[in-house]
Parts: sequence; structure tokens; C-alpha cells
Amino acid sequence: MAEKACYYEVLKVERSANKGEIDRAYRKLAIKFHPDSNRDDENAITKFKEATEAYEVLSDPEKRERYDHHGHAGVDGVHQFNDVEDIFEAFGDLFGGGMFGDLFGSRGGGGGGRRRRHRRGADLRCNVTLTLEEAARGVEKDISFRRQVQCDICSGSGAAAGSQPITCETCGGHGQVIQSAGILRVQTACPNCHGAGKQISQPCDDCRGSGLQNQKAELTVKIPAGISDGTRVRVSGEGEASPDGGPVGDCYVFITVKPHDLFKRDGNHLILQLPISYSQAALGAEIEVPTLDGPEPLRVVAGTQNGEVFTVRGKGIVDHRGGAAGDLLVQVFIEVPKKLTDEQERLLRELADLDHESVLPHRTTFLEKLRNFFDSDQPQQS
Repeated sequence: MAEKACYYEVLKVERSANKGEIDRAYRKLAIKFHPDSNRDDENAITKFKEATEAYEVLSDPEKRERYDHHGHAGVDGVHQFNDVEDIFEAFGDLFGGGMFGDLFGSRGGGGGGRRRRHRRGADLRCNVTLTLEEAARGVEKDISFRRQVQCDICSGSGAAAGSQPITCETCGGHGQVIQSAGILRVQTACPNCHGAGKQISQPCDDCRGSGLQNQKAELTVKIPAGISDGTRVRVSGEGEASPDGGPVGDCYVFITVKPHDLFKRDGNHLILQLPISYSQAALGAEIEVPTLDGPEPLRVVAGTQNGEVFTVRGKGIVDHRGGAAGDLLVQVFIEVPKKLTDEQERLLRELADLDHESVLPHRTTFLEKLRNFFDSDQPQQS
């Protein structure tokens, strides 16, 4: 599979480009490669789709930030345009007058006005916080939020029962208006009826003509095992309703994983910092270490050094994309006791003597310390 081109290179803008510069760059490319002016040029249509995909990401601050940090992997799940019609479904407002109007009139060569394209409902965002154990094993979480749904009273039409729509006075029922833009005659969606050609004569009392009403939604979301902090889970068709009968938006659940008291996560691996005694490090030991699945035996070899890392295979986090589980990495550090029993001190002093190591005396009185201090300050006799 060919590597995808950089979105900034596709639009021919700098990484520091602002929203206006990105809009202008896309407008230029969309006009140049528009399918209506390149009907037999497959390469132009491909470039048109590439430019639109790049624009969708770079024109959205949140998607652009993810793309800047993680590249194409950070925006997986955004629109992948397989067909030109997908673009006009996703950007109906943009091509119908939002950014630069329909410069090309009716698509498909017909003589009638361009058909009205339904807008997709808005996507929603929810936040869910998990423990490390929940993220590792997977969990079902109940979420609740408010969203716009189709009005029950008018079935989303926005019109009162028994009323009849009237012809839009602005466009005369055509849904399109013609505007002059220099040497161009630009056909755009009617700003009054948004391309419908008709208007509501008597609005629904319940939704006031919007066709939508606010409603509380309660969902149970399945979080896959191995999910990581900052990941989002898409719940299709659980966003807001379209204002004009188009498809419903999606709900995106953004995951936050709380810090754990013992473990730190590094990708699919877990890191555990474990204190051991000097004697365990020097002589070796069989100890138990905690894992997310319970205690596991670990052999500390004789002569272990401070900061050494031991690996417990398969006791990390599973890959939520279906890969193998990571490992538990146990980093040991030698813990020096602050207090010793008399017997412990005696044995350590014997060890120090055997190793010919210089250590502080057992007890030194203040007067001895003072005498040693002044003695050290006396000039040496030649």
C-alpha cells in the first residue's frame, strides 16, 4: 500500500498556515480538479479527493493537532473518500455556497437545478476515565449526555400538524440563487431556504420549526482491552440528528487512564520499580512481584546491581488491535535501611572488615569529634 502524502504538501501550504490560508489553498485546488471540469481525467478526480481529505483534517483544529503530533495514524477514522459523491455528502454546505459556491452549476449534465444535499448530524464527544486495570482488561461503561434528536411531534419536519409549506420568496422555489462575482456567475444554495425551495408556513410549537429537540441519551459503551490514554472510541449513529433529514452523527468517547500507584505504562509494557535488600541483591533471592493478574515469582540473581531490569514475559498490556501482550519490566533498586539492630550492625561491621572498607566508628562522643576537628587544623610539623 502506497504511503499517503503529507496533507500540508497536498494543499501546498506551510505547517504554520492559518485557517484562511488553508481555505484559500483548498479553494484553488478544488476549482482546478473539480470533477465537473475534469470528467475524463481520473488523476484530477484523485487529486480532488486527496485535497478534500487534507482539508477536512487541517481545517479542524482538533484533527490538525492530532495530525501534527502523530501523522496519519493520529487521524484514523476521519472520512476516507472512496467516491466523489462522498465528498459532496460530507461537504454539501461548502460546495453549495459556504466557501465558494457551486461554480459548476448542476452536476451530471442535467438541465435542472442541483439537487439539495442533506447535511449530516453533528458528532458528539464524551469523556470516560478508566483505571489501569479497566484499560488493561476492557470494560463496559455507562455514559449519559444530551443531544439533538428528531422532534416527535412533527417527525423532524419543523412544521405544525396540518400546515403546508410555502414557496421560498428568495429563490422562487428553485433552491438556488445566481450571484455575480467579477466575470463569474456563481450559483449558490439559497440562503433563505438552504436549497429546499420551500419554507415552513407554521412552525411546530414543540421544536419551534427546527425539527429537533433536546434529549438525554444513556448508552453502554464497550471499551476494548488494551486501550491507551488519549484514545477515542467511535459509537456510530449515536450523535446528533441531521437538521434536514440527513444521516445521524457519531459519538466519540475519549479515554483518560488514571495513574496507577505501582505501575507505569510504556506502550504495551508495564514498568514496576521494586525495592530489594542488600543481601538479596548480593546473594540472590526468589521473590514475588505484583502484576495485574496477581503475584508472580521472580528470581533475583546473585550480584544484582542497583537499577537492573528483569522481564516477566506476557504480563504487560494486550494490544487492543489484536496483537500480543507486552511484558512487565521490573527495575530493582537496593534499599538501605535507616535503622539496624545490634546484630545487623555487628555483622555488617565484620563484613566491612573483611572487605577492608573504611566505615564510621560505632559511637563517637561530641568531645572526641571536637578534638579530632582541632587536631586536623594543626599545621603539620616538618
